Amino acid sequence: MMTDKPHSYANPGPLGLMGFGMTTVLLNLHNAGLVSIGSAILAMGLVFGGAAQIFAGLLEFVNGNTFGLTAFTSYGAFWISFVLLIVLPHFGVIPASSPALIGSYLTIWGIFTAILFVATLKASKELQVVFGTLVALFLLLAAGEFTGQSIFTTIAGYEGIVCGFSAIYLAAKELLQ
Repeated sequence: MMTDKPHSYANPGPLGLMGFGMTTVLLNLHNAGLVSIGSAILAMGLVFGGAAQIFAGLLEFVNGNTFGLTAFTSYGAFWISFVLLIVLPHFGVIPASSPALIGSYLTIWGIFTAILFVATLKASKELQVVFGTLVALFLLLAAGEFTGQSIFTTIAGYEGIVCGFSAIYLAAKELLQ
């Protein structure tokens, strides 16, 4: 007689964390002033930062992980919207947003991330570092937009590299254990 075995699903966390981390490092190399923005950053944002994270988030839903669902699908949508903010005005589809509106966009993402950071207080220290540094990244980028002072963006770039590598570290830890 056959018995029903419970299903065992793969952990989509490393995929989502790598999509987030690698894309964050790449963009923040630009924010730090180390590289120019280009198709590599935008393609990574659209496909790995965007689509792959949304896919990971949907898989977290299957696993019953509300935090993973919310975080990965939201930041996947962030990356897609970020690419569209750059590409659509470039092709004249819509006008570019003002610095005040981009600052507001980054601030609201910082607030959302702060809420998720509070949720990480019940999780690992590594996840707290990812979300804590991401809150700082959004607020530094917003400060750069609101003030027009490029020093905020440059500092955010270096801080964002740390944020991205913290996500890559956590992805590797989960993947290799």
